[in-house]
Amino acid sequence: MIIASLAFYLFSFMAVVGALNVIFQRNPVHSVLWLIFTFFNAAALFVLLGAEFVAMILVVVYVGAVAVLFLFVVMMLDINVIMLREGFLKYLPVGALIGVILLIELAVVFGGWTMAPQAEQLRVFPTPNPGIVTNTEALGRILYTDYAYLFQVSGLVLLVAMIGAIVLTLRRRTGVRKQKISDQVARDSQDTVTLVQVPSGKGLS
Repeated sequence: MIIASLAFYLFSFMAVVGALNVIFQRNPVHSVLWLIFTFFNAAALFVLLGAEFVAMILVVVYVGAVAVLFLFVVMMLDINVIMLREGFLKYLPVGALIGVILLIELAVVFGGWTMAPQAEQLRVFPTPNPGIVTNTEALGRILYTDYAYLFQVSGLVLLVAMIGAIVLTLRRRTGVRKQKISDQVARDSQDTVTLVQVPSGKGLS
């Protein structure tokens, strides 16, 4: 029990340190590397909680795909940090105003925070036997029964975000031949295919 507690505090401390370095690092590449470090510590915390499936998904999806993609994008963009710092004082009042608004919202949220009445009942409920119900099965039952509609809405939000990213990055250039599916489907064989009767033993002149 002491080893588990020490591991929890160790991974928690390292996750907080990594999150702070993501914010305060001047080099964007270093920020992304610290973000990967934070994800690994968060995955270790999930393992300590007994949620191995969530920890695996966190490492595979966020570390193996999202964070690495961020790293490639930052390296390819070649961000000029000096140019970004030139407009710091110009946008400082707006940023300070937004920060104050966020602090007020957090104060209101935490000030009116109360524990749910069902929390104490759920805490005393016995956990299912891992030999009968696996971690993945228990997560799937909760996700696809109690939160099925929220799961569908989140998928719809991701679909809209994907379409929006495609629309924003789409560039139309003149002089470039592109495939038009609607024109190909609307084509008629009589307009595109010409049958020529060639006499036997003779070719086309």
